[in-house]
Amino acid sequence: MGIIWVAMLAIGTIWSAVARGPQAVTAMAISSTKEAVQLCLALAGSIGLWSGMAQIAQQSGLTTALASAIRPLIGPLFPELEPKSKSTPLIAASMAANLLGLGMAATPLGLSAMQQLAIESRTQSEPSDAMCTFVIITASSLTLVPTTIISLRAEMGSADPAGVIGATIVATACSTAVAVIVDFALGKRGRKNR
Repeated sequence: MGIIWVAMLAIGTIWSAVARGPQAVTAMAISSTKEAVQLCLALAGSIGLWSGMAQIAQQSGLTTALASAIRPLIGPLFPELEPKSKSTPLIAASMAANLLGLGMAATPLGLSAMQQLAIESRTQSEPSDAMCTFVIITASSLTLVPTTIISLRAEMGSADPAGVIGATIVATACSTAVAVIVDFALGKRGRKNR
């Protein structure tokens, strides 16, 4: 993958030098780095705000309450998990954090869930069906509040930074539905072939 990035960077640099001249490449590099640093500093406040909100959600019990509401969905999504599996609360908490758009909180929960799923896996040499399902659901992740997108839109001067919430819910609901359907179809076919 590193080779691809280096190739893209080299091709872009050569193309810019040929099309606009070497001085334009230097000017673009300097202005781009300046803009990147300014964006990072500006987003630090938004990230701090949403990280604080994530902590409040966790400490107030909102994430736990949402995880409890999600728990009944885990049985049908992960049929091979034991009813008292230690993975279940971790999966529910990770899914709840993703629903709230708290990716920074969801990541450690997701890693813990994946480690527990690996411990409970019957085959240590390859990922279990539950691990694959969890990755697919986490990647497609239904999101109710896209905090990072709202922060970026606010920083870029959007008149309505939260205007994407409806579209985000529809898009992530569709992606999650398709992911679950494909996972179920492929998982069922895979079990038949064993």
